[in-house]
Amino acid sequence: MIKLVRTNSDNIDFIELVKYLDADLAERNGEKNSFFAQYNKINMIKHAIVAYEDDRPVGCGAIKEYEPGVMEVKRMYTLPQSRGKGVASKVLAELETWASELNYEKCILETGKMMPEAIALYKKSGYKSIPNYGQYVEMEFSVCFEKNLESFHLKS
Repeated sequence: MIKLVRTNSDNIDFIELVKYLDADLAERNGEKNSFFAQYNKINMIKHAIVAYEDDRPVGCGAIKEYEPGVMEVKRMYTLPQSRGKGVASKVLAELETWASELNYEKCILETGKMMPEAIALYKKSGYKSIPNYGQYVEMEFSVCFEKNLESFHLKS
């Protein structure tokens, strides 16, 4: 069973999972990685999720305010041996719920074209492709998405 814990960037398990994520991204992104690394610092993240399976940390994700009303999804990762079990979908759904509880209207995110499993996850989760935003505008290997969270507001 997957257990989700809301935490922040000081969480040791979150920090450790992000190290694995950064190593994976460095391999996939090659020489482009230094550009992305500058935007992936985890200090001061107030809203992070760590997923546990049998009390072992197996996945993570975070959100941080991009602008008023908009949260940016960051640092999504699942250990290779735990993939295919719905961990990332559960983490993403919990991040969206948390953003909604904090009265944010939508989530945005950036991922790389070399991350087909991430792109599939976001599309499956209801994210729509948008023009690249912010620092990613000129990045031809970036893909950006957004999801309106209004449906969460209607439930409360």
